[in-house]
Amino acid sequence: MSDDADDVMGVITQQIETRFQMPLADLRRAVASAPHANNDATVVVKWYGMLAEAQEVLEKAEEALGAALERAPADVLDEPVMKLAQQVNTAVAVRDGRAMVVRHYLDPNSPGRKGPGAWRGVEAGPRRSPALQTAPAPSRAHAPSVPVRGASR
Repeated sequence: MSDDADDVMGVITQQIETRFQMPLADLRRAVASAPHANNDATVVVKWYGMLAEAQEVLEKAEEALGAALERAPADVLDEPVMKLAQQVNTAVAVRDGRAMVVRHYLDPNSPGRKGPGAWRGVEAGPRRSPALQTAPAPSRAHAPSVPVRGASR
């Protein structure tokens, strides 16, 4: 495992343990035994598992790229090597995205975590009436239709 992986996974693990005040292994067992007891814990454990899977995919892609680079001539990067590099970039993006999701669920004050409408920046709370009183537009009396010469119906 690379140093960056240790950093990402280590930091996220530490944040989870701090948030739930227990080691990650204990939290996983607690969620497995009672998945509906704490929705936040269940969601965090699920996404952490997906993050760990993404980290494994990234490590395999990095290993494949490293091996291809060792075999490739020093001055030429051919298409297969470039494809492996793109796979590494994609794996990093997936891993980082999943890490962001875990961090989102760890923060109870993050957008979308405080009730309906919070994702739009609206605080949850009682609905209020409109700021201005509105009334229906006054209806106009309809003039009787007058036939127009030369027009056909």
